[in-house]
Amino acid sequence: MNPPQREALQCSRYDKRGIGGNWTINQNVWGNATINDLIQDSKKALNVLIQQPEVDRKRISIIGHSEGTTIAPRAAIDNSTRVNIILMGPAAQNLRDILHYQAVDLPTEYATQVLDKNHTGLISIQQISKDPFRYSFILNLLVPHSVLDTFLRTHDTEVISNALVNKFGNNTIKAGYISIDKQFKPSLIKGYENLTTFNLSKCKNLEGCPIWYRSHFSLIPTLCVIGNVSKSTGILILGGDNDTETPVQQAFLLQQRLTDVNHPDHALITYPNLGHLFYPSSQWSRGAGVGIEPYVLADLYAWLEAHSGFTTPLTTMPSSSISNSSAHK
Repeated sequence: MNPPQREALQCSRYDKRGIGGNWTINQNVWGNATINDLIQDSKKALNVLIQQPEVDRKRISIIGHSEGTTIAPRAAIDNSTRVNIILMGPAAQNLRDILHYQAVDLPTEYATQVLDKNHTGLISIQQISKDPFRYSFILNLLVPHSVLDTFLRTHDTEVISNALVNKFGNNTIKAGYISIDKQFKPSLIKGYENLTTFNLSKCKNLEGCPIWYRSHFSLIPTLCVIGNVSKSTGILILGGDNDTETPVQQAFLLQQRLTDVNHPDHALITYPNLGHLFYPSSQWSRGAGVGIEPYVLADLYAWLEAHSGFTTPLTTMPSSSISNSSAHK
């Protein structure tokens, strides 16, 4: 007697507006896209999926990563079909707040904990300029892209050093050093303010579109929306402890909100040493690896199976549980 056939999970993915195969970008389309456009696109994609004859509409889950975590809950709320949602590297707050963390808070913390080795409140220009690759995270914020491009072509560290001296040459505290509080942090804040006032001439890349920025800044934070998700919707939140783009605190905020509204079926799993892409990363910059760690995929698959009715539901897991996956290697 043959054993019963095990049903398999099937995944579908659609390309974001203006973005095609191999990450090609249609600048005209993407440059005029708003977050509301992307939300509406997701709703249409979900409706198309539901209408497919091979799809069981009672077993649908939506996975959103990063910006997708602002989209997935809204698609679920506005659809009459019950769907589960998975939020990976979630954004709970408005993009304005998240950008402040990326452009000001994290670099300042890095400068204080890593660059200021003697706890003097000063950063050595020589230290940074002698090892530009190691400190590229900071240099991307402090010197023009043309300077970095020149260095990458010539490997001339003086290019970096001269740019830093020219920018912070009026240091009256100590020659050859940058004051964290009086020069470094104000420089980061100025850069953040230029970005958030949309002082951009044209859309040059995925993150540089003023229309996209403006729409995100006016969007109601997902933290204010997540509580409106149907009580029948299962919600899984995954976060990396070393996420430098949407810090893991964003995941905790969403989990706390779901607890406050007594959402009956939600869970949060956090992963030590993993970053925004669920690949090993330092606490200061995104890891360069490709592919999600297998144990994250295993957790994801197990949750999907249980919430699709293929296995026994996870009735033993408290609705507000926080699972710390420190045992994963």
